[in-house]
Order: sequence, then C-alpha cells, then structure tokens
Amino acid sequence: MAEELPPREAMEFDVVIVGGGPSGLSAAIRIKQLSPDTSVCLVEKGGEIGAHILSGAVLEPRAMNELFPDWKERGAPLDTPAAEDRFLFLTATRSIQLPTPPQMNNHGNYIVSLGNVVRWLGQQAEELGVEIYPGFAAAEVLFEDDCVVGIATGDMGVGKDGEPTDNYQRGMELRARYTLFAEGCRGSLSKQLMARFHLRDGVDPQTFAIGIKELWEVPAANHQPGLIEHSIGWPLTPDTYGGSFLYHLGPNLISYGFVIGLDYSNPWLSPFDEMQRFKTHPDVRRHFEGGRRVSYGARALNEGGLQSIPRLTFPGGALIGDSAGFVNVPKIKGTHTSMKSGMVAAEAVVDALATGDAPAELRSYPERLRHSWVWEELSSVRNIRPAFSKFGMLGGLLYSALDTYLLRGKAPWTFHHPHADNQTLLEHEAAPKIVYPKPDGVLTFDRLSSVFISNTNHEENQPVHLTLKDQVVPIAVNWDVYRSPEARYCPAGVYEIVDAETGEPKLQINAQNCVHCKTCDIKDPTQNINWVTPEGGGGPSYPGGM
Repeated sequence: MAEELPPREAMEFDVVIVGGGPSGLSAAIRIKQLSPDTSVCLVEKGGEIGAHILSGAVLEPRAMNELFPDWKERGAPLDTPAAEDRFLFLTATRSIQLPTPPQMNNHGNYIVSLGNVVRWLGQQAEELGVEIYPGFAAAEVLFEDDCVVGIATGDMGVGKDGEPTDNYQRGMELRARYTLFAEGCRGSLSKQLMARFHLRDGVDPQTFAIGIKELWEVPAANHQPGLIEHSIGWPLTPDTYGGSFLYHLGPNLISYGFVIGLDYSNPWLSPFDEMQRFKTHPDVRRHFEGGRRVSYGARALNEGGLQSIPRLTFPGGALIGDSAGFVNVPKIKGTHTSMKSGMVAAEAVVDALATGDAPAELRSYPERLRHSWVWEELSSVRNIRPAFSKFGMLGGLLYSALDTYLLRGKAPWTFHHPHADNQTLLEHEAAPKIVYPKPDGVLTFDRLSSVFISNTNHEENQPVHLTLKDQVVPIAVNWDVYRSPEARYCPAGVYEIVDAETGEPKLQINAQNCVHCKTCDIKDPTQNINWVTPEGGGGPSYPGGM
C-alpha cells in the first residue's frame, strides 16, 4: 500500500505540539505570550479539546496563577473551592478517620472539571493565535538526520484490511523547528522517542496506576460542595497499592475514582471490579444513594516520580507533562506540575528560536526545570510511593509519616523502583482467586454498560489499534501461565477469551470498546500488546465534570 500512496501535504510552523491537555496548551500559551509572532500548531487526537481528559479534578492553582494571574477575571472554570479534607482507612465494615497528611491538604485548591479547564485553556490559546486541530491523531514522528522535524497525522479512511476505502484521506505533515510531545501518560510517540534516543537509560522504570472513574449526580441532601474524601484499605489487600477519591463539586455532582498501582501481583485481580465493590462499603454507598451515574472513564497514571523521569530532550524536541511523568503521587495531583513543565519548555523554545540557529536539543529546558518548584516538590516526596512497594501498606504509612514529619522530605537516601509493572504478576496457580459480586445495575455496574456511557466510539472499518507483536503469545503465555489477565485489567471489556470451554481458547479483541487508558500497553507480561493511535477523533468523549 505504501508505494501507491500520494505524497502528504506539508505545513510549516515554528513549533508543533502533540496533545491538547494541560501541559501542551500551557506550552502553546506561554510561547505566544513571550513571542506573539512565533507560529504554533497543536494537534489533539480527541474529537474536541478536553474530550479525552479524565482526572481526579482537584487543581492546585500555582501554575495557573503564573500563566494567567487574572484567571478569575478571565472566567476560568475554577468554581468549587476545596472545603473539607477527609482521609479514611477502611475495613470491610467500618471506616477510621486518619490525620490528613500535609501533602493532601487542599486549602486554597479547587475541585474542577479538568475537561472544562482544558477547554477554557484552548480558548485562551486560540485567542493568542495558536492553530489548534482537534480530531487529528499524531501517528508518526518525522526525522531528518536523526533530528525530529515534526509529526505526521494518521491517514483517515483506511479499512480493516489496511487498504484505502472510498473515504480515504492522506495524513498531513506538520513540520517544525521544535516539536513538543504532550501526549499524556504512556504516549505512543513518546514511547518510540524514548527507545530511539535511549531517554530512559540510567533512570528507574516508570511505574503506573490505573484510575477508573465515575461521575454521579446525587440528591442535594447527599451533596456537600467542596468535600474531598480519600481512602486506603478495603477492598484491597495490604500488598496492593491503591485507594479512592470522592470529590463533591458543581450542581450536586460527585466525581468518584478508584486507583490501583499496576505493580500488583495477583493475576486474578480486576481493577474495575474492585472499583465497583468499593461503592458497597456502608460508609461509601451513602454518598451515592438516590443518585444516578452520569459518565464513566479510565486512564493510566504515572507514579514513578522523580526517579523515573527520563531524559527530557532530543534533537528537535522535548517531552513535557505526563509524557515524561511529573505526577506528585502523595499529593494526588499532576496538573499543576504538568502545566509548569510546559511553560518552562516554552521559555526554552522561545530562547532557542531567538538565536536563529538550526534546531538542536533544548538543553536549557531540563536545567530550568531542575531549578523550578516542580523539581523541589517532586524531590521532597520521592520516597513515599516506593516505600509502599518496599514495606507494604502499613509500613508505607509509617515510613510516610517519618519522611513527612521528621525528615521533611530531605532523607539522605532515595528508594528506587526495582522493576517494571509488567514483571510483577504471579502465575495463576500461585495466586488466590478473587470472587467478585455481581453488579446490581443501581450502585454497581458491568463493563459494557460503563463503556456505553463513556461515549466511546471508533470507526469500525479501520485497522485494530491494539496490535500484537506475536499472535502466539496471548494463549501460550498469557492464558497458559496467567489465565489472561488482560481480560481483567482492561476496564472496557476489550480483551475476551472465547472457546475456553472447548479446550481451544482464543483471544478476541473488541477494539471498538477501548477507552484509551493504555493499561494493556503497560501491564501485558511480555509487552506483546502495543497500543497505537486509532483514527483521529475516535475514543471516549468525556463530558464536563469528568
């Protein structure tokens, strides 16, 4: 097919940014603030800016204050100030309120729809002259002499057989002197760049979590605007890192999510079912009684922290935001750090463009970042997440208290992440099976009804974007050794084993269900599953509130 394709049309810019999330938009805005004549193009694979944004939605406004000191006057949608913090330890039947750690103190923060915040940032960027193209997936990095010179968007109208259909449209080349990759967690192009330029050499493996989320509309009697409630403990076992968040925002809305570290070991564990079971706790279900579920989604999260940040630059470009991994895990926030990384990269780009030299590595970007509050913040909490892996739940809590209150984040040691998340699963016979209750359709739900309300949609006649490097591995390894954990860790019912009862199991991939969480790309034991971009505009479409 490649020999028959027409050449791509090309457009030239000073800067191309891949991804319309907080870091990408902040970078675009900052460039135009500093250098209005610099041409900036931003592409976003979602059908609109904000369509693929899924977040816990408590925003620390530090970076926003720097980017737009007058954000209140401009009408930024930061409408629900944080009010009360609660931190609970759950057993199967009761809850124990613990002191709220300093990192989780949300005084001065806002409960927001991050999707709406990003939509607002998109409006600000367009008003400054940024060219924004939603619905266009960056599918390929363009290189010349081992230097990144832009990206190409994916072809549209390619059939399942890989051949052009009647609706075929060739992708565009968007060429630039500098390209910033702001794809979010486990970006497909960012992953390629890390491999090509060896950006992960000398740093810890990145470790991840899956965050699964629901938006509920509840009776006014159940609603306490500004309430922020986090929990650890039940239903997870002490050797599994994770917990919940409940945020009361807007007009009688609750943003609820459950997060599980992807370094878990039991192949029978289902993050989706743990998330549903959590709602049945007597001290949790009261939040939802009489309410209705409005939306659903899921997303992988970076949890490696400072130790896992790769080298950030390469000839012609840089990684920003969660493409690199700037989440402050104990604080349960990453938007402010991602925004700041984009702003710092923007300042480095503007200075580099001013020299008029040929594109080179933006070496001033990581140097500036190390002197910013982002590095200081991540350094102070660098030991807390790995402490839970090292010592378990109780030991992790005790160490966190020691590190926070006595050492004040300045321990003379650094704990490390010894392995990638795909290396931690036990064989299925060595792990206890987990029996989950059936959903009741009122408080708890199944995967397919959940995917339906995520507004997920893909053009059905297109190549499957969940690719297998080896067609034998799903049965010979995943089924035989682990009993197909992908059927459980996927929160959307994408992976399904059929014909197991006949003794001839086969893997069926329901790619149209994919909510773009990237968990399969991370947790697959042999890294045989490779997530690539589907046709632009495909995937979930999250509403305001998510």
